[in-house]
Amino acid sequence: MAWFLYLLECSDGSVYTGIATDVAARFDKHVSGTGARYTRSRKPVRVLASFELADRSSASKAEYWVKRLTPADKWALAAGVFSLESVLPVVAALDADAEAEADTDAEAGDKPASP
Repeated sequence: MAWFLYLLECSDGSVYTGIATDVAARFDKHVSGTGARYTRSRKPVRVLASFELADRSSASKAEYWVKRLTPADKWALAAGVFSLESVLPVVAALDADAEAEADTDAEAGDKPASP
């Protein structure tokens, strides 16, 4: 099931970041006051952007990184100035590093032990 990371403009000009499977339904929850505590006092005005992700895990990880952006960077992300992928850590590079380390450990295991 697809999950979405979404950005909401709030009445005080701030940007709220969240995840959901149905952004429109979640927006309605925020507007009605039954969403996140943050949006109860800062009523959402509109959905600025939403990004489809493969699963809840991916959406949660993306949310973690986007919530650490400055407000200006969140606005830029919503405007399409840069992509969601550009704010997330490069998982492929991390996987490649882990694989290289595993290969090095395996090679070290092949060497005879020192007396």
